[in-house]
Amino acid sequence: MSQQSVTEPERHAQAEERLGTTGVAYRAVSAPEATAANLAWWDADADDYQATHGGFLGDADFVWCPEGVREADVALLGEVAGKRILEVGCGQAACARWLAAQGAEAVATDLSAGMLRHAKEGNERTGTPVPLVQATAESLPFADASFDAACSAFGAVPFVASVDVVFAEVHRVLRPGARWVFSVTHPMRWIFPDDPGPQGLTVTQPYFDRTPYVEVDEEGVATYVEYHRTIGDYVRALADAGFALTDLIEPAWPEGHSRTWGQWSPLRGKLFPGTAIFCTQRG
Repeated sequence: MSQQSVTEPERHAQAEERLGTTGVAYRAVSAPEATAANLAWWDADADDYQATHGGFLGDADFVWCPEGVREADVALLGEVAGKRILEVGCGQAACARWLAAQGAEAVATDLSAGMLRHAKEGNERTGTPVPLVQATAESLPFADASFDAACSAFGAVPFVASVDVVFAEVHRVLRPGARWVFSVTHPMRWIFPDDPGPQGLTVTQPYFDRTPYVEVDEEGVATYVEYHRTIGDYVRALADAGFALTDLIEPAWPEGHSRTWGQWSPLRGKLFPGTAIFCTQRG
């Protein structure tokens, strides 16, 4: 299936059909339910996600966000050669392979076996054998102080019930002074419909409502879960976990960048940010 053969609405429709998604709810979701739902979602969506976005993300490139910010240009992780670096929520692990090509010892984790299958195929295509580990970000199967840096480019962070648990786990596996850098959908996007067109410019949801967004099947069982945190929520959770915030990057929409990716589009990107990149350091 070519990258151009699947549009975003069609892609979501295919995953929803596989999982029996019939509606949307805003309700509390426990950690086990969220893990089960998102594991099933990303397994169901992995092939179409790669077909739609694989060309933009590359096989061995580190793209932080739909705006096209690349680690090769911004060096948010600093000097990576010779360092052991963990990618959390790696998807097809293009970022980890880019890090390995720069001389890092990269290790990649993801909840989804479907996404890790594409990561394995990417390893084989590039000849870069990055270690792949299936794990939830809330329970990282690594020893204390075993990494020199950690990163996540739109990985696990929005899909877990507790960022406090995730940040504590990342803190645990990092050595003192290590960087933890992650990108997420900008929290202010929560207040707008998930639409790249004019309808996506009208506020419909309170910014301060942290009730999770949930897609459900006909029995009310979650098939997809995403959590909302405010900027302040992230900052406080990072501080509580022992991370110092060194920068918060809100990328502007690049001139001439015409790609629409889900709710990211030139129309919305010129008016308000779509991505927040948190740059932190372990205390």
